[in-house]
Amino acid sequence: MTADKSPAIKTNHAKGVASSQKKLFFSGVLILTFSNIVIKIIGLLFKIPITNIIGDEGMGYFNLTYVIYVWFYQISTSGLPTAVSLLTSESRAKGNIREVRRIFRISLIMFVIIGLVGMLVMMIGSGMFARMMASPEIDWCIIAIAPTLFFICISSSIRGYFQGYQNMLPTAVSQIIEALGKMILGILFAVYGIKAGFPLPTVAALAISGLTIGAFGGMVFLVIARLDFKDTVYDAEYLTPESSSMPMQTPKQLLTSLAVIAIPITLAASMPSLTSLLDGAIIVRCLESAGFIHTEAIEIYGNYTSEAIPMFNLPPVLIYPISYSLIPLLTASISSKDKEGSAQMARAAIRAVFIIIAPCALGLAAMSEPILKMFYRASSAEMAAPLLTLLAPAALFVGLLSITNAILQSYGFERKPIISMVLGSVVKLLLSAVLVSQHSIGIKGAPIGTFVCYLTITACNFYFLKKDVGMSMKILVSLIKPLIGAALCAASAILFHRLFTALHPGRIAVLAAICGAAVVYIIAILLMKTLTKEELELMPKGKKIYALLKKANLVV
Repeated sequence: MTADKSPAIKTNHAKGVASSQKKLFFSGVLILTFSNIVIKIIGLLFKIPITNIIGDEGMGYFNLTYVIYVWFYQISTSGLPTAVSLLTSESRAKGNIREVRRIFRISLIMFVIIGLVGMLVMMIGSGMFARMMASPEIDWCIIAIAPTLFFICISSSIRGYFQGYQNMLPTAVSQIIEALGKMILGILFAVYGIKAGFPLPTVAALAISGLTIGAFGGMVFLVIARLDFKDTVYDAEYLTPESSSMPMQTPKQLLTSLAVIAIPITLAASMPSLTSLLDGAIIVRCLESAGFIHTEAIEIYGNYTSEAIPMFNLPPVLIYPISYSLIPLLTASISSKDKEGSAQMARAAIRAVFIIIAPCALGLAAMSEPILKMFYRASSAEMAAPLLTLLAPAALFVGLLSITNAILQSYGFERKPIISMVLGSVVKLLLSAVLVSQHSIGIKGAPIGTFVCYLTITACNFYFLKKDVGMSMKILVSLIKPLIGAALCAASAILFHRLFTALHPGRIAVLAAICGAAVVYIIAILLMKTLTKEELELMPKGKKIYALLKKANLVV
């Protein structure tokens, strides 16, 4: 009798765990989406006044330093948290709770070492990196931001651990703390520097130190959250009679497993930041070769990277939480040999991402100048608007790149995105070098190169999904219909803006146009039956929503 009941008990246990994991997935997505929106708002509240305080030239020094830091950050932290999350999720799914704790201890030691080494390399090599960026005056900026790397490494270890538990709240809170430190302290220090009469590179270094202090605050919060975390409560549903006696991988085996997963992900994730790093050096040099003096080149670069790029980075904020939370959930589904369920989950995630990102990208391209004028001086906004119009459509491919990377990683094809990234980066650098150096094109070559770069990467990722994972997509439902709806959204935004400007010009007209365009998009995707059962059922109360839309004949 006991033997007969055992499979049923295990099946019910697996179903209960799967249901719990799905609930945690949605809560994680919601938490990270909310926090990312808050962080981006805080980022704008920082970038807008700081740009007005130190100007485009000062932001040029700031951003040249920041791309160096981001490259080190990606090398140090992009792969290991995901690897920790994957191994934690797998060990928990097996009920091997002792191994979960060993994974965390080993990863923390690794991150401390990586953070220390990275920080020292940045500090000692600050002069070399500054000359590489054709801006020797930013050496103190690099020294000011270097300790951030150490703090972030420790934070990343703890975030990877929490991600394996599908607990995204500590990550969200710590990131908000970092953003607030960057905004409040960065602005205060910059104002002090300007009033004291310091040169702009020094003022930029002061502004950057706000990020360092914010990262320290975020790390302290995560350490406290980890010490207070009751992992036994979360592990209870995974415990089995064999949990206390399960064999654990040795530290050497875990290090090997972490490296096998983390290194390909790190290489893939660090390619865009490496491209941005080289892009910064190339843009400044190419602008100078096109006839601009050094300070003019820095100012043009600062305008592009402080106004066009931050706006371009807004739409993908809605996508990253989905990708971040999908990895452990999809990995668990794949580990349970649910082939059809895993493929369905992956396809639904891609569709959901494109439905979200398409109207944001095309709408931003259509409304670039009015949106920028809401936040920046008219002269700076007019300079950046054409660049944002060229750059914004690339957000479509950034969103798809993020989710396809997550899917490939979950299926164990971590190395495939490396190939995609390398190809895209080569295309980007070649186009930037050729186009920016042409005086008639100038800085416009940078967003053109970025668009082609992300298009190349995304096309390669879809090729690998088809070839290696065997996953096919219904193109009409998945991409073309949302794209048509997004085009209608962008066109209606322009028309609404013209209409509302005649009635009440200014920020209200822009906001009203955006809201009106969003309504048009929602109506369009419903009338075209863009939403399908799969992605709706991934949502909280998805079955009820699907039933209502099905009754109204608005879904397939």
